[in-house]
Amino acid sequence: MSEVGGFVRTREDGTIEIDLSHVPLRPTSKKEIMELETALIIGTIYRPEVIQLILDPHERATWVDSLAVAAAALARYKAGYTIPQIAEELGRSESTIRNHLKGKTKAGKLVLETYELLARGELKLVIPIKGIIIPEEKIKELEARIKELERENEELREKLSQAANKEEVEKLKKRLEELQKELEEKEKVLAKIKELVCPTSQT
Repeated sequence: MSEVGGFVRTREDGTIEIDLSHVPLRPTSKKEIMELETALIIGTIYRPEVIQLILDPHERATWVDSLAVAAAALARYKAGYTIPQIAEELGRSESTIRNHLKGKTKAGKLVLETYELLARGELKLVIPIKGIIIPEEKIKELEARIKELERENEELREKLSQAANKEEVEKLKKRLEELQKELEEKEKVLAKIKELVCPTSQT
């Protein structure tokens, strides 16, 4: 596992210890935004109440996705992005971003709490690397959705190349942009999940 702006080491009992107390709280670059975003996701996802949410079949369908959006929004907000900028970059409505940032959503509330722990230098995690905490079905769901998006993306590109009138072209282009944003987001979420589930040991 790569370092996330903090201290990462494998302990003798086969767990990974992560000290996230040195993650940048006010990012000034894309790299620092990613460090804070990843720390918020890791710091939130391993809280006991969140693990229970992920394991609940009624909650898990949208939970990881909501968490990723809330963490990405807060990291960008702390870097000085405006709400419209965040909404455009993440492909979400301004009201959704605003609700996450104000803690009106479950994901937003937990991510804000994680940020406060970071700010106080109190976020230190001990993570078991044996056993999958994130259900395998969720990973398969995301992989299937990515394949579906890729297929639809390709079909739209083909239709776009054959489109006859301007109105149809604009409609297809808009849908293609929406698909591309969702595809990139799902791939990002899946990559983060796989990093958390199957980390590489680091001494």
